[in-house]
Amino acid sequence: MSVSGTASIQDGKAIRSRGWLALAALLAATIFLIDTFSPLDMAIAVLYVVVVLFAASFVEKAGLLVIAGACIGLTVLSFAVMHSENYSLSATMRGLVSIAAITVTTLLSLRNREATGVLRDQAALLDLSHDAIFVRDTADTITYWNQGAAQLYGWSRHEAVGQSATDLLRTRFPAPRAEIIAEVLRTGRWDGELVHTTRDGRLVTTMSRWSLQRDARGRPVATMETNSDITERKQAENALHQAQADLAHVTRVTTMGELTASIAHEVNQPLAAVVTNGEAGLRWMRRPVPDMGEAELSVERMIANARRASEVVARLRALARRGEPVHVRLDLGEVIEDTVALIERELSSHGVRLDMALDPTLPPVLGDRVQLQQVIINLALNAIQAMDGEAREHRRLRISAAPPDEECPGVECPGVAITVEDDGPGVDEEKLPVLFNPFFSTKKDGMGLGLSISRSIVEAHGGRIFATRGGDGPAARGMRFTLILPFAKETVS
Repeated sequence: MSVSGTASIQDGKAIRSRGWLALAALLAATIFLIDTFSPLDMAIAVLYVVVVLFAASFVEKAGLLVIAGACIGLTVLSFAVMHSENYSLSATMRGLVSIAAITVTTLLSLRNREATGVLRDQAALLDLSHDAIFVRDTADTITYWNQGAAQLYGWSRHEAVGQSATDLLRTRFPAPRAEIIAEVLRTGRWDGELVHTTRDGRLVTTMSRWSLQRDARGRPVATMETNSDITERKQAENALHQAQADLAHVTRVTTMGELTASIAHEVNQPLAAVVTNGEAGLRWMRRPVPDMGEAELSVERMIANARRASEVVARLRALARRGEPVHVRLDLGEVIEDTVALIERELSSHGVRLDMALDPTLPPVLGDRVQLQQVIINLALNAIQAMDGEAREHRRLRISAAPPDEECPGVECPGVAITVEDDGPGVDEEKLPVLFNPFFSTKKDGMGLGLSISRSIVEAHGGRIFATRGGDGPAARGMRFTLILPFAKETVS
Protein backbone atom coordinates (compact mmCIF):
# COMPACT_ATOMS: atom_id res chain seq x y z
CA MET A 1 0.00 0.00 0.00
CA SER A 2 1.32 3.48 -0.90
CA VAL A 3 2.05 6.24 1.61
CA SER A 4 -0.77 8.35 0.20
CA GLY A 5 -3.20 5.44 0.60
CA THR A 6 -2.18 4.93 4.22
CA ALA A 7 -2.57 8.65 4.89
CA SER A 8 -6.05 8.62 3.33
CA ILE A 9 -7.13 5.77 5.61
CA GLN A 10 -5.79 7.56 8.67
CA ASP A 11 -7.57 10.79 7.63
CA GLY A 12 -10.82 8.85 7.22
CA LYS A 13 -10.47 7.36 10.70
CA ALA A 14 -9.80 10.81 12.19
CA ILE A 15 -12.91 12.26 10.52
CA ARG A 16 -15.06 9.40 11.80
CA SER A 17 -13.64 9.80 15.32
CA ARG A 18 -14.45 13.52 15.33
CA GLY A 19 -17.96 12.75 14.15
CA TRP A 20 -18.53 10.21 16.93
CA LEU A 21 -17.06 12.63 19.47
CA ALA A 22 -19.45 15.37 18.33
CA LEU A 23 -22.36 12.95 18.65
CA ALA A 24 -21.25 12.04 22.20
CA ALA A 25 -21.02 15.75 23.09
CA LEU A 26 -24.50 16.34 21.73
CA LEU A 27 -25.86 13.41 23.73
CA ALA A 28 -24.19 14.71 26.93
CA ALA A 29 -25.54 18.21 26.34
CA THR A 30 -29.06 16.82 25.87
CA ILE A 31 -28.83 14.88 29.14
CA PHE A 32 -27.52 18.01 30.90
CA LEU A 33 -30.43 20.14 29.66
CA ILE A 34 -33.01 17.55 30.65
CA ASP A 35 -31.38 17.02 34.05
CA THR A 36 -31.12 20.77 34.70
CA PHE A 37 -34.38 22.15 33.41
CA SER A 38 -36.75 19.19 33.48
CA PRO A 39 -39.28 19.11 36.35
CA LEU A 40 -38.79 15.30 36.56
CA ASP A 41 -37.75 14.35 40.07
CA MET A 42 -35.42 11.45 39.18
CA ALA A 43 -31.72 10.64 38.68
CA ILE A 44 -31.56 11.66 35.04
CA ALA A 45 -27.77 12.10 35.32
CA VAL A 46 -27.44 8.32 35.41
CA LEU A 47 -27.95 8.49 31.66
CA TYR A 48 -24.39 9.82 31.35
CA VAL A 49 -23.31 6.15 31.52
CA VAL A 50 -24.66 5.84 27.97
CA VAL A 51 -22.24 8.57 26.89
CA VAL A 52 -19.36 6.75 28.60
CA LEU A 53 -20.24 3.40 27.02
CA PHE A 54 -20.65 5.01 23.61
CA ALA A 55 -17.33 6.86 23.86
CA ALA A 56 -15.49 3.70 25.02
CA SER A 57 -15.87 2.27 21.51
CA PHE A 58 -13.85 4.97 19.71
CA VAL A 59 -11.59 6.87 22.16
CA GLU A 60 -8.42 5.85 23.95
CA LYS A 61 -8.02 5.50 27.72
CA ALA A 62 -7.09 9.16 28.31
CA GLY A 63 -9.98 10.38 26.18
CA LEU A 64 -12.43 8.16 28.04
CA LEU A 65 -11.25 9.53 31.39
CA VAL A 66 -11.73 13.11 30.09
CA ILE A 67 -15.25 12.32 28.91
CA ALA A 68 -16.13 10.60 32.20
CA GLY A 69 -14.77 13.61 34.12
CA ALA A 70 -16.83 15.93 31.94
CA CYS A 71 -19.97 13.90 32.64
CA ILE A 72 -19.31 14.06 36.38
CA GLY A 73 -18.68 17.81 36.07
CA LEU A 74 -21.98 18.26 34.20
CA THR A 75 -23.76 16.30 36.94
CA VAL A 76 -22.27 18.54 39.65
CA LEU A 77 -23.03 21.67 37.63
CA SER A 78 -26.63 20.63 37.10
CA PHE A 79 -26.99 19.93 40.83
CA ALA A 80 -25.54 23.34 41.67
CA VAL A 81 -27.90 25.12 39.28
CA MET A 82 -31.00 23.28 40.44
CA HIS A 83 -30.37 23.01 44.19
CA SER A 84 -28.16 25.92 45.17
CA GLU A 85 -31.03 27.48 47.17
CA ASN A 86 -33.30 24.54 47.97
CA TYR A 87 -30.89 21.81 49.04
CA SER A 88 -32.49 18.40 49.70
CA LEU A 89 -31.08 15.09 50.83
CA SER A 90 -32.92 13.12 48.14
CA ALA A 91 -31.47 15.29 45.36
CA THR A 92 -28.00 14.91 46.84
CA MET A 93 -28.39 11.13 46.96
CA ARG A 94 -29.55 11.08 43.33
CA GLY A 95 -26.49 13.09 42.34
CA LEU A 96 -24.15 10.80 44.25
CA VAL A 97 -25.77 7.72 42.70
CA SER A 98 -25.30 9.24 39.23
CA ILE A 99 -21.65 10.06 39.93
CA ALA A 100 -21.08 6.52 41.29
CA ALA A 101 -22.74 5.01 38.22
CA ILE A 102 -20.56 7.09 35.89
CA THR A 103 -17.41 6.14 37.84
CA VAL A 104 -18.20 2.40 37.94
CA THR A 105 -19.12 2.36 34.25
CA THR A 106 -15.86 4.13 33.39
CA LEU A 107 -13.79 1.66 35.42
CA LEU A 108 -15.57 -1.33 33.88
CA SER A 109 -15.13 0.11 30.40
CA LEU A 110 -11.41 0.59 31.03
CA ARG A 111 -11.09 -2.96 32.31
CA ASN A 112 -13.00 -4.27 29.30
CA ARG A 113 -10.74 -2.27 26.98
CA GLU A 114 -7.71 -3.78 28.68
CA ALA A 115 -9.07 -7.33 28.38
CA THR A 116 -10.06 -6.72 24.78
CA GLY A 117 -6.60 -5.37 24.07
CA VAL A 118 -4.99 -8.50 25.54
CA LEU A 119 -7.25 -10.72 23.43
CA ARG A 120 -6.46 -8.63 20.36
CA ASP A 121 -2.73 -8.96 21.02
CA GLN A 122 -3.06 -12.72 21.50
CA ALA A 123 -5.05 -12.99 18.27
CA ALA A 124 -2.33 -10.99 16.53
CA LEU A 125 0.26 -13.48 17.82
CA LEU A 126 -1.81 -16.37 16.45
CA ASP A 127 -1.86 -14.57 13.11
CA LEU A 128 1.95 -14.69 13.12
CA SER A 129 1.88 -18.50 13.19
CA HIS A 130 2.52 -20.35 9.94
CA ASP A 131 0.04 -23.01 11.07
CA ALA A 132 -3.66 -22.81 10.27
CA ILE A 133 -5.48 -22.17 13.55
CA PHE A 134 -9.21 -21.86 13.99
CA VAL A 135 -11.73 -22.26 16.80
CA ARG A 136 -15.15 -23.85 16.48
CA ASP A 137 -17.97 -24.17 18.97
CA THR A 138 -19.78 -27.35 19.98
CA ALA A 139 -21.99 -27.06 16.89
CA ASP A 140 -18.86 -27.12 14.65
CA THR A 141 -19.36 -23.43 13.75
CA ILE A 142 -16.12 -21.49 13.19
CA THR A 143 -15.74 -18.59 15.64
CA TYR A 144 -12.08 -17.68 15.01
CA TRP A 145 -9.92 -18.00 11.89
CA ASN A 146 -6.28 -16.90 11.86
CA GLN A 147 -4.24 -15.58 8.97
CA GLY A 148 -2.45 -18.92 8.56
CA ALA A 149 -5.81 -20.62 7.94
CA ALA A 150 -6.72 -17.96 5.39
CA GLN A 151 -3.43 -18.52 3.53
CA LEU A 152 -3.66 -22.33 3.59
CA TYR A 153 -7.32 -22.78 2.72
CA GLY A 154 -8.08 -19.62 0.72
CA TRP A 155 -11.08 -18.28 2.68
CA SER A 156 -10.75 -14.95 4.50
CA ARG A 157 -11.70 -14.60 8.15
CA HIS A 158 -14.93 -12.83 7.21
CA GLU A 159 -15.90 -15.68 4.86
CA ALA A 160 -14.98 -18.53 7.22
CA VAL A 161 -16.41 -17.33 10.56
CA GLY A 162 -19.94 -18.63 11.00
CA GLN A 163 -19.44 -21.60 8.64
CA SER A 164 -19.39 -25.28 9.58
CA ALA A 165 -15.73 -26.33 9.67
CA THR A 166 -16.39 -29.86 8.38
CA ASP A 167 -18.60 -28.67 5.53
CA LEU A 168 -16.37 -25.75 4.54
CA LEU A 169 -13.18 -27.83 4.39
CA ARG A 170 -14.87 -31.10 3.31
CA THR A 171 -12.75 -32.85 5.91
CA ARG A 172 -11.74 -36.49 5.45
CA PHE A 173 -11.23 -38.14 8.82
CA PRO A 174 -8.99 -41.17 9.50
CA ALA A 175 -11.77 -42.64 11.68
CA PRO A 176 -15.49 -41.99 12.14
CA ARG A 177 -15.94 -38.38 13.26
CA ALA A 178 -18.16 -39.47 16.15
CA GLU A 179 -15.30 -41.57 17.57
CA ILE A 180 -12.87 -38.65 17.32
CA ILE A 181 -15.31 -36.28 19.03
CA ALA A 182 -15.86 -38.86 21.79
CA GLU A 183 -12.09 -39.05 22.36
CA VAL A 184 -11.84 -35.25 22.54
CA LEU A 185 -14.65 -35.10 25.10
CA ARG A 186 -13.00 -37.87 27.12
CA THR A 187 -9.37 -36.73 27.03
CA GLY A 188 -9.61 -33.07 26.04
CA ARG A 189 -7.38 -33.50 23.00
CA TRP A 190 -6.81 -35.41 19.76
CA ASP A 191 -4.15 -35.44 17.08
CA GLY A 192 -3.95 -37.17 13.72
CA GLU A 193 -3.81 -36.63 9.98
CA LEU A 194 -6.72 -34.98 8.16
CA VAL A 195 -7.30 -34.28 4.48
CA HIS A 196 -8.91 -30.90 3.71
CA THR A 197 -10.11 -29.31 0.48
CA THR A 198 -9.04 -25.73 -0.19
CA ARG A 199 -11.12 -23.03 -1.85
CA ASP A 200 -9.55 -23.80 -5.26
CA GLY A 201 -10.24 -27.53 -4.92
CA ARG A 202 -6.75 -28.71 -3.91
CA LEU A 203 -6.42 -31.51 -1.36
CA VAL A 204 -4.04 -30.77 1.51
CA THR A 205 -2.92 -33.25 4.14
CA THR A 206 -2.48 -31.74 7.60
CA MET A 207 -1.20 -32.88 10.95
CA SER A 208 -4.09 -31.75 13.11
CA ARG A 209 -4.10 -31.13 16.87
CA TRP A 210 -7.37 -30.49 18.70
CA SER A 211 -7.65 -28.94 22.17
CA LEU A 212 -10.96 -28.73 24.03
CA GLN A 213 -11.93 -25.68 26.09
CA ARG A 214 -14.33 -26.11 29.01
CA ASP A 215 -16.19 -23.53 31.10
CA ALA A 216 -16.05 -23.15 34.88
CA ARG A 217 -18.57 -25.98 35.25
CA GLY A 218 -16.55 -28.34 33.10
CA ARG A 219 -18.89 -28.17 30.13
CA PRO A 220 -17.33 -28.17 26.63
CA VAL A 221 -17.37 -24.72 25.07
CA ALA A 222 -15.12 -24.73 22.02
CA THR A 223 -12.34 -26.62 20.26
CA MET A 224 -9.16 -25.06 18.93
CA GLU A 225 -7.77 -26.85 15.89
CA THR A 226 -4.15 -26.35 14.82
CA ASN A 227 -3.26 -27.72 11.38
CA SER A 228 0.23 -28.03 9.89
CA ASP A 229 0.47 -28.62 6.15
CA ILE A 230 2.36 -31.89 5.56
CA THR A 231 1.23 -32.47 1.97
CA GLU A 232 4.74 -32.34 0.51
CA ARG A 233 6.12 -34.52 3.29
CA LYS A 234 3.42 -37.14 2.68
CA GLN A 235 4.17 -37.12 -1.04
CA ALA A 236 7.87 -37.60 -0.28
CA GLU A 237 7.06 -40.45 2.12
CA ASN A 238 4.87 -42.13 -0.49
CA ALA A 239 7.63 -41.80 -3.06
CA LEU A 240 10.11 -43.27 -0.57
CA HIS A 241 7.78 -46.18 0.20
CA GLN A 242 7.39 -46.85 -3.51
CA ALA A 243 11.16 -46.78 -3.96
CA GLN A 244 11.56 -49.20 -1.04
CA ALA A 245 8.93 -51.50 -2.55
CA ASP A 246 10.72 -51.43 -5.91
CA LEU A 247 14.05 -52.15 -4.23
CA ALA A 248 12.50 -55.00 -2.23
CA HIS A 249 11.18 -56.47 -5.48
CA VAL A 250 14.64 -56.27 -7.06
CA THR A 251 16.21 -58.04 -4.09
CA ARG A 252 13.54 -60.77 -4.26
CA VAL A 253 14.34 -61.38 -7.92
CA THR A 254 18.05 -61.37 -7.08
CA THR A 255 17.42 -63.86 -4.29
CA MET A 256 15.57 -66.11 -6.72
CA GLY A 257 18.64 -66.02 -8.95
CA GLU A 258 20.72 -67.23 -6.00
CA LEU A 259 18.17 -70.00 -5.44
CA THR A 260 18.19 -71.25 -9.02
CA ALA A 261 19.56 -74.67 -8.08
CA SER A 262 17.07 -75.08 -5.24
CA ILE A 263 14.20 -74.00 -7.47
CA ALA A 264 15.18 -76.47 -10.20
CA HIS A 265 15.49 -79.22 -7.60
CA GLU A 266 12.10 -78.39 -6.04
CA VAL A 267 10.35 -78.48 -9.42
CA ASN A 268 12.23 -81.45 -10.88
CA GLN A 269 11.54 -83.75 -7.94
CA PRO A 270 7.74 -83.86 -8.30
CA LEU A 271 7.99 -83.84 -12.11
CA ALA A 272 10.34 -86.83 -12.05
CA ALA A 273 7.91 -88.56 -9.67
CA VAL A 274 5.06 -87.87 -12.10
CA VAL A 275 7.02 -89.53 -14.94
CA THR A 276 7.99 -92.50 -12.74
CA ASN A 277 4.42 -93.06 -11.55
CA GLY A 278 3.09 -92.63 -15.10
CA GLU A 279 5.45 -95.32 -16.42
CA ALA A 280 4.52 -97.61 -13.51
CA GLY A 281 0.82 -97.09 -14.22
CA LEU A 282 1.31 -98.03 -17.89
CA ARG A 283 3.13 -101.22 -16.84
CA TRP A 284 0.28 -102.20 -14.50
CA MET A 285 -2.26 -101.65 -17.27
CA ARG A 286 -0.22 -103.51 -19.97
CA ARG A 287 0.06 -106.72 -17.97
CA PRO A 288 -1.84 -109.72 -19.40
CA VAL A 289 -4.24 -109.19 -16.53
CA PRO A 290 -4.23 -105.42 -15.90
CA ASP A 291 -3.94 -104.50 -12.22
CA MET A 292 -6.30 -101.54 -12.16
CA GLY A 293 -5.86 -101.03 -8.39
CA GLU A 294 -2.11 -100.42 -8.69
CA ALA A 295 -2.69 -98.33 -11.80
CA GLU A 296 -5.16 -96.19 -9.87
CA LEU A 297 -2.63 -95.70 -7.07
CA SER A 298 -0.02 -94.61 -9.62
CA VAL A 299 -2.42 -92.06 -11.08
CA GLU A 300 -3.20 -90.71 -7.60
CA ARG A 301 0.52 -90.34 -6.89
CA MET A 302 0.95 -88.57 -10.23
CA ILE A 303 -1.82 -86.11 -9.29
CA ALA A 304 -0.30 -85.51 -5.85
CA ASN A 305 3.17 -84.81 -7.27
CA ALA A 306 1.73 -82.59 -10.00
CA ARG A 307 -0.02 -80.55 -7.32
CA ARG A 308 3.24 -80.35 -5.39
CA ALA A 309 5.01 -78.97 -8.47
CA SER A 310 2.15 -76.53 -8.98
CA GLU A 311 2.47 -75.31 -5.38
CA VAL A 312 6.22 -74.77 -5.83
CA VAL A 313 5.59 -72.72 -8.98
CA ALA A 314 2.88 -70.73 -7.19
CA ARG A 315 5.27 -69.94 -4.33
CA LEU A 316 7.89 -68.79 -6.80
CA ARG A 317 5.41 -66.62 -8.69
CA ALA A 318 4.28 -65.07 -5.40
CA LEU A 319 7.87 -64.37 -4.42
CA ALA A 320 8.58 -62.73 -7.77
CA ARG A 321 5.34 -60.79 -8.03
CA ARG A 322 5.33 -57.03 -7.86
CA GLY A 323 2.46 -55.37 -6.05
CA GLU A 324 1.21 -53.69 -2.92
CA PRO A 325 1.63 -55.62 0.37
CA VAL A 326 -1.48 -57.53 1.40
CA HIS A 327 -1.75 -58.09 5.14
CA VAL A 328 -3.77 -61.17 6.05
CA ARG A 329 -3.88 -63.57 8.99
CA LEU A 330 -0.89 -65.90 8.70
CA ASP A 331 0.25 -69.05 10.45
CA LEU A 332 3.98 -68.37 10.79
CA GLY A 333 4.72 -72.08 11.11
CA GLU A 334 3.30 -72.66 7.62
CA VAL A 335 5.12 -69.62 6.25
CA ILE A 336 8.45 -70.89 7.61
CA GLU A 337 7.87 -74.43 6.30
CA ASP A 338 7.03 -73.12 2.82
CA THR A 339 10.13 -70.92 2.92
CA VAL A 340 12.43 -73.74 4.03
CA ALA A 341 11.22 -75.79 1.04
CA LEU A 342 12.78 -73.17 -1.24
CA ILE A 343 16.23 -73.37 0.41
CA GLU A 344 16.52 -77.16 0.83
CA ARG A 345 18.92 -77.41 -2.10
CA GLU A 346 21.09 -74.64 -0.63
CA LEU A 347 21.18 -76.48 2.68
CA SER A 348 22.23 -79.69 0.92
CA SER A 349 24.85 -78.16 -1.35
CA HIS A 350 26.49 -76.28 1.54
CA GLY A 351 26.30 -79.29 3.86
CA VAL A 352 24.20 -77.43 6.47
CA ARG A 353 21.95 -79.29 8.90
CA LEU A 354 18.64 -77.62 9.69
CA ASP A 355 16.98 -77.72 13.11
CA MET A 356 13.46 -76.32 13.30
CA ALA A 357 11.41 -75.68 16.44
CA LEU A 358 7.98 -74.30 15.57
CA ASP A 359 5.44 -73.88 18.36
CA PRO A 360 2.15 -75.19 16.88
CA THR A 361 0.04 -73.33 19.46
CA LEU A 362 1.02 -69.82 18.41
CA PRO A 363 -1.88 -67.59 17.33
CA PRO A 364 -1.68 -66.08 13.83
CA VAL A 365 -0.07 -62.77 12.95
CA LEU A 366 -1.24 -60.12 10.51
CA GLY A 367 1.20 -59.75 7.64
CA ASP A 368 2.17 -60.11 4.00
CA ARG A 369 3.25 -63.70 3.25
CA VAL A 370 5.64 -62.80 0.43
CA GLN A 371 7.42 -60.07 2.38
CA LEU A 372 7.88 -62.25 5.46
CA GLN A 373 9.18 -65.09 3.28
CA GLN A 374 11.65 -62.62 1.79
CA VAL A 375 12.95 -61.74 5.27
CA ILE A 376 13.32 -65.38 6.35
CA ILE A 377 15.00 -66.39 3.08
CA ASN A 378 17.45 -63.52 3.36
CA LEU A 379 18.38 -64.38 6.96
CA ALA A 380 18.68 -68.09 6.17
CA LEU A 381 20.84 -67.59 3.07
CA ASN A 382 23.13 -65.22 4.98
CA ALA A 383 23.50 -67.84 7.71
CA ILE A 384 24.16 -70.66 5.22
CA GLN A 385 26.80 -68.68 3.34
CA ALA A 386 28.43 -67.52 6.59
CA MET A 387 29.20 -71.14 7.55
CA ASP A 388 31.10 -72.04 4.35
CA GLY A 389 34.41 -71.79 6.14
CA GLU A 390 33.38 -74.06 9.01
CA ALA A 391 33.85 -77.82 9.28
CA ARG A 392 30.79 -79.65 7.92
CA GLU A 393 29.96 -81.20 11.28
CA HIS A 394 29.69 -77.68 12.74
CA ARG A 395 27.38 -76.26 10.07
CA ARG A 396 24.02 -76.03 11.77
CA LEU A 397 21.14 -73.66 11.06
CA ARG A 398 18.42 -73.26 13.69
CA ILE A 399 15.05 -71.67 12.93
CA SER A 400 12.42 -71.34 15.64
CA ALA A 401 9.09 -69.62 16.24
CA ALA A 402 7.90 -69.14 19.82
CA PRO A 403 6.62 -66.45 22.20
CA PRO A 404 9.33 -63.83 22.88
CA ASP A 405 11.36 -64.55 26.01
CA GLU A 406 12.03 -60.87 26.71
CA GLU A 407 10.28 -57.52 26.99
CA CYS A 408 9.62 -56.00 23.61
CA PRO A 409 9.46 -52.19 24.01
CA GLY A 410 7.92 -50.36 21.10
CA VAL A 411 6.14 -53.48 19.87
CA GLU A 412 2.60 -54.47 20.56
CA CYS A 413 2.91 -57.55 22.78
CA PRO A 414 2.28 -60.42 22.98
CA GLY A 415 3.85 -61.56 19.76
CA VAL A 416 5.82 -64.24 17.94
CA ALA A 417 9.62 -64.36 18.03
CA ILE A 418 11.23 -65.90 14.95
CA THR A 419 14.90 -66.73 15.48
CA VAL A 420 17.45 -67.63 12.80
CA GLU A 421 20.77 -68.75 14.31
CA ASP A 422 23.95 -70.12 12.76
CA ASP A 423 27.34 -71.46 13.91
CA GLY A 424 29.43 -69.27 11.63
CA PRO A 425 32.17 -66.83 12.64
CA GLY A 426 29.71 -64.03 13.42
CA VAL A 427 30.61 -60.33 13.32
CA ASP A 428 32.45 -58.10 15.73
CA GLU A 429 30.48 -56.45 18.52
CA GLU A 430 31.27 -52.95 17.24
CA LYS A 431 29.64 -53.78 13.89
CA LEU A 432 26.31 -54.88 15.38
CA PRO A 433 24.83 -51.33 15.62
CA VAL A 434 25.41 -50.71 11.88
CA LEU A 435 24.50 -54.18 10.64
CA PHE A 436 21.09 -53.03 9.33
CA ASN A 437 22.36 -49.80 7.75
CA PRO A 438 21.88 -49.53 3.97
CA PHE A 439 24.93 -50.58 1.91
CA PHE A 440 26.77 -52.04 4.91
CA SER A 441 27.87 -55.61 4.20
CA THR A 442 30.30 -58.10 5.68
CA LYS A 443 30.51 -59.91 2.31
CA LYS A 444 33.10 -58.91 -0.28
CA ASP A 445 30.51 -58.90 -3.07
CA GLY A 446 27.49 -57.93 -0.94
CA MET A 447 25.30 -54.93 -1.78
CA GLY A 448 24.35 -54.34 1.86
CA LEU A 449 20.63 -54.05 1.13
CA GLY A 450 19.20 -57.36 2.34
CA LEU A 451 19.19 -56.62 6.08
CA SER A 452 18.13 -53.00 5.58
CA ILE A 453 15.12 -54.07 3.52
CA SER A 454 14.34 -56.82 6.01
CA ARG A 455 14.23 -54.27 8.83
CA SER A 456 11.91 -52.01 6.80
CA ILE A 457 9.56 -54.93 6.16
CA VAL A 458 9.47 -56.02 9.80
CA GLU A 459 8.90 -52.46 11.07
CA ALA A 460 6.09 -52.01 8.52
CA HIS A 461 4.46 -55.04 10.20
CA GLY A 462 4.63 -53.30 13.58
CA GLY A 463 7.55 -55.42 14.75
CA ARG A 464 11.28 -55.11 15.18
CA ILE A 465 14.39 -57.09 14.28
CA PHE A 466 17.75 -57.20 16.00
CA ALA A 467 21.01 -59.15 15.86
CA THR A 468 23.15 -60.57 18.65
CA ARG A 469 26.14 -62.85 18.88
CA GLY A 470 25.05 -66.48 19.01
CA GLY A 471 25.47 -68.74 22.02
CA ASP A 472 26.71 -67.72 25.46
CA GLY A 473 30.09 -66.85 26.94
CA PRO A 474 33.23 -65.21 25.52
CA ALA A 475 33.85 -68.07 23.10
CA ALA A 476 30.40 -67.81 21.55
CA ARG A 477 30.28 -68.06 17.76
CA GLY A 478 27.74 -67.43 15.10
CA MET A 479 24.93 -64.94 14.81
CA ARG A 480 21.36 -64.90 16.09
CA PHE A 481 18.77 -62.77 14.28
CA THR A 482 15.47 -62.32 16.07
CA LEU A 483 12.40 -60.70 14.61
CA ILE A 484 9.34 -60.09 16.77
CA LEU A 485 5.93 -59.70 15.16
CA PRO A 486 2.78 -58.78 17.09
CA PHE A 487 -0.18 -61.16 17.11
CA ALA A 488 -3.19 -60.21 15.02
CA LYS A 489 -5.15 -57.82 17.29
CA GLU A 490 -8.32 -59.88 17.34
CA THR A 491 -6.39 -62.81 18.82
CA VAL A 492 -5.09 -60.87 21.82
CA SER A 493 -7.30 -61.39 24.86
